[in-house]
Amino acid sequence: MSPTDQPALAPGSTVAVIGLGHIGGPMAANLVAGGYRVRGFDLAPEALAEAQAAGVEIAADVPRGGAGGRRPSSRRCRAGRSYSTSTEARTAWVANAGVGALLIDTSTIDVEEARTASREATEAGLLAVDAPLSGGVVGAKAGTLAFMVGGSAEAFERAQPLLAVLGSRAVHCGPPGSGQAVKLCNNMLLAIHQIGVAEAFALAQNLGVEAQAFYDVASVATGACWALTTNCPVPGPVDGSPSARGYEPGFAVSLMNKDLGLAISAAERTGTETELGHHAQRLYAAIGEGSDAGRDFSVVYRGIAERSGLEP
Repeated sequence: MSPTDQPALAPGSTVAVIGLGHIGGPMAANLVAGGYRVRGFDLAPEALAEAQAAGVEIAADVPRGGAGGRRPSSRRCRAGRSYSTSTEARTAWVANAGVGALLIDTSTIDVEEARTASREATEAGLLAVDAPLSGGVVGAKAGTLAFMVGGSAEAFERAQPLLAVLGSRAVHCGPPGSGQAVKLCNNMLLAIHQIGVAEAFALAQNLGVEAQAFYDVASVATGACWALTTNCPVPGPVDGSPSARGYEPGFAVSLMNKDLGLAISAAERTGTETELGHHAQRLYAAIGEGSDAGRDFSVVYRGIAERSGLEP
């Protein structure tokens, strides 16, 4: 049976989830609640315990998917955060995946690496999609993630039922690597937005305007954006924002640095002018060298406020 003859991943199918952390754990739990048989693996005992309590079958090693076949050793899959970024891990998965298996990589990785992973899977008679996500921990728990999917139309169609359980929207962005391309562009834009919002707050306060007053206007005016209305970098105006809880992530500076590095690398490779993207990369790289590397990326406001003579 060819990959295109395989049915969609409807409830009742077996799904292997590698990585049961802050996002992978809730995703696995939602799949169980959605009627899937989920086999999971993680290196952290606490993550395994939480997943098992949610109904995930815990594997002693990296589990195989429901289509059969041997499972690659965990040593091979520890080489990279994503199986797509490690040649050894890709080789193991492609060689040992069951006939007709669909490989879904939800990590944010280099576009060329995603294309290579897809090509190797296709050559082995498998299907693969790059499906980086947006929505963070909150979206993972609520099942409202947004997926940017790159891959063939057949692979996207097969993944649709599963992605519908995990998120509120999945957009087929084009051929392999397109999901990663959209994610990198989106996160570069998000970093620029967050810096702009932080600078605007700092300027407003230095002009004698209270943060709440500025928020009340900007949040319903032309400056409104997610970095303001949801991820407000100033404590006070938005309950539940990372800034309201000591900049607990959320989306950590270290992760934004990784994504910005990938975006700028792609821009340089393609000869794309990204002046603001480069500025954002430099600013977040500086933050990443300090004690705030593990905090939410909206912590950029704190440094801007301090350099502006404000009490952050």
